[in-house]
Amino acid sequence: MQLVVARIGRAHGIKGEVTVEVRTDEPELRLGPGAVLLTDPASTGPLTIETGRVHSGRLLLRFEGVKDRTAAEALRNTVLIAEIDPEELPEEEDEYYDHQLMDLDVVLADGTEIGVISEISHLPSQDLFIVERPDGSEVMIPFVSEIVTEIDLENQRAVIVPPPGLIDDRAEIASSRDGEADSSDEADESGDRA
Repeated sequence: MQLVVARIGRAHGIKGEVTVEVRTDEPELRLGPGAVLLTDPASTGPLTIETGRVHSGRLLLRFEGVKDRTAAEALRNTVLIAEIDPEELPEEEDEYYDHQLMDLDVVLADGTEIGVISEISHLPSQDLFIVERPDGSEVMIPFVSEIVTEIDLENQRAVIVPPPGLIDDRAEIASSRDGEADSSDEADESGDRA
């Protein structure tokens, strides 16, 4: 099974190092010296990590056979892919690989079916489940503990407690401006202006 672990950024310096945008919660496991990674596009790989270090908060890698800035720059935007055992689980108890979450049934706490996870979008602030509903429409569910209360891999389901308006159009609107707008409209009609 393949897992995207990073994307190569700009060359750093003149000795073949590159910056990488890490896309794994386990960089020390997946991006350590000696790791052999597949690539997208496949023609640039496989790549073997020779060295790695953190510089100014960014991970820098050097690959075997990449000895200068020109060769490093040629790797820019290459996606790095690790081959993992499908039975392997993340180290943390409440972490999951995408393949474990795909196709899970999404249900409310009372068992009401919402749909099936068809895609997982990894955003900088949080991950989103893209859930395909029975009618073919899609809904985005933030993968945060306040909303996704349980991942039950044994029963192939994700239990959610969505806030109003997330999965339906019945959003509760509570604003103090509603009352203020009514009184200011009356004041405008009487000629008084603030």
